[in-house]
Amino acid sequence: MKTKLAFCLTLTMASTAIAQQHGNMQHGSEHMKNMPMGDAETMQQMHDQHMGQDSAAAKTISTTGTVKKIHQDKNMLTIAHDPVPELEWPAMTMGFKATEEQIKQVQEGDKIRFEFTSKGMNNSIVSITKQ
Repeated sequence: MKTKLAFCLTLTMASTAIAQQHGNMQHGSEHMKNMPMGDAETMQQMHDQHMGQDSAAAKTISTTGTVKKIHQDKNMLTIAHDPVPELEWPAMTMGFKATEEQIKQVQEGDKIRFEFTSKGMNNSIVSITKQ
């Protein structure tokens, strides 16, 4: 919850600074629609830095967790994972992209160790093992 609040505050401050820099104090979704691409890229980089991620390359991280939901139709697993210090993430429940083969290896409720890559909002499982 604290991470989400910090992220929202960061985005709010970045949006305000960008609007002031351009001398245009529009509010709401209209401002976001008209935002120049360079500014959107800057905000993504700020997000990646805040989340402890390098925007140039995704690195592989290992952690443990519990499979909460299997989304076969979306090739995704919802996992309640332990804290991930490398990315400054607290323990939380979130979705990870997975292959059909990886999904077949687990059932809801399984405790797992998994490796994943994270770049921006894209989190993909590299390997998965039941514990």
